[in-house]
Parts: sequence; C-alpha cells; structure tokens
Amino acid sequence: MARLAPSILGADFARLGEEIADADRAGVDILHLDIMDGHFVPNISYGPAIVKTIDKLTDSYLDVHFMLSEPEKYFEAFVKSGADSITFHLEVHREPAKYARQLREMGVEAGISINPDMPVERVLSHMQDFDFLLIMSVFPGFGGQEFIKDALLKVQAARRHITQHGLKTQIAIDGGINRANAAEVVAAGADILVMGSAFFGAKDRGALVKYVAGLA
Repeated sequence: MARLAPSILGADFARLGEEIADADRAGVDILHLDIMDGHFVPNISYGPAIVKTIDKLTDSYLDVHFMLSEPEKYFEAFVKSGADSITFHLEVHREPAKYARQLREMGVEAGISINPDMPVERVLSHMQDFDFLLIMSVFPGFGGQEFIKDALLKVQAARRHITQHGLKTQIAIDGGINRANAAEVVAAGADILVMGSAFFGAKDRGALVKYVAGLA
C-alpha cells in the first residue's frame, strides 16, 4: 500500500494545529517535516521547537528531512523533539553509513536522499544501511515546483535494486507530486509520496489519501 506523507511546509502555519488535526482525520499516518538551513538550500524553514510542537499535536510518524550542510550536528536536538526518522543528503556525506548507525543508536530510523542532479547509481550501494531512500523530484528549497520526470527512472532503478538484494528500504519521492502523477509514481515503485500544496490545497484530503493508498 502506498502512503501519502503531507509536507508541513504546505500547511497554513497560522492554523497549524487545525491543519494537523485535519490531516489526522483524513487518514494520514506520516508527516514530512523539511528542515532547511539557508546554506545547503536557498531557504530557511524551522527548528526543533516546531517539531516538538507538532509531536504534541499528533501521533503520526514524524519523517524529518534535513536539507542541512552539517546534519549530524542536529541529530540529537531533533530526536529529542520527537523525530521518528531523520533523512539527510548523500550530497553532504558521500560515505553515509556511520551517520545511519548514529541515528539508529539514538532510537530513530535513518534515511538518505539525493537531489535531481545526483545519479541514482551513487546511492544504490548505500541503501542496505538505510530504512528510507528519498528521491527528490524537484530541487529542494521551495514548494510548488514542477515534477521532474527523470525521477521516475531513479525510482525504478532503486526498486530493482531493492528487489534484487532483498532489502527492506522504502522509497519516498518528494517534489511536484499530486493526484495527476501519483499513479505513475507508485507504478515506478515508490512507497511514500510526499505532497505539500497538493495535499493541503485539496478540497477532499481524505479522498486523496484513499486514492494514493489504493494505487499499490
């Protein structure tokens, strides 16, 4: 079953509690939290205090995506704030296994992410060390961007690798995902579809969650 993970950056922060409660009612069980430092990506989002607040508002799994130049400096703070998993970028740490071990020792799951200009072949050999592979289908930093279709080829390659090697790594995809392209993304092999504006802008969020769940 495919899962929809709403990206909190797409929510109305003036009504954050209501937005999260509505996501819960829609059947969401995983929330995607983007943490940006203004250096690795050209934007700044929020810190561990907001994650801690969100953790108090929901029982959903908190999938924290670090778009940071030095992610390991912030592992402990975000784990203490309620993160259930932390994903960082291969672009930052080309030998990422030790950081995956650090995260697991802290009691959370570990994810590795690649940007659109990173060949998927560079991450395949690391996938056995991670619970999640997050494939970016836009260049990270801002919401509302158009889906980069080459990401589908990366999802397909990652799915083949997982199958061939008997791995349990889940594939997530983030950027420009919406109802119109969800079916082809799931068909390519994605397990988790991150949606920001497509989810929070939907008239019937529950129907969208059910639609994604029914694709796999």
